[in-house]
Amino acid sequence: MSYGKMNTFIDLVGKQTVKDSEGFSTETDIIIASVRAYREGRHGNEKWANRAAFSEATDLFRFRCIPSVTVMTAMVIANGNGRFEITSVEDVKGRGMYIEVLAKEVKPSG
Repeated sequence: MSYGKMNTFIDLVGKQTVKDSEGFSTETDIIIASVRAYREGRHGNEKWANRAAFSEATDLFRFRCIPSVTVMTAMVIANGNGRFEITSVEDVKGRGMYIEVLAKEVKPSG
């Protein structure tokens, strides 16, 4: 993956539960990392046809591994176009250099 193709800035966002002094808990977003990524939207080519098991995924993000950060499906990807729920995380070719994430776009209701 060339550096020029990674032209989308994304934030990996996690949830953190905080209790106030009265014992009520609230969930807040915490930015775990901000990185450059390659983004590919869903379209009708052969690669996306082979991903039929992940039919709900709308976008693919590929970015470099971040030391000491484990990307999980409980996280969310945020960028200028919206928020994406992570459905699948995979180490590209098992080398520990790039992470490939399949994600579903979150549409606000209402």
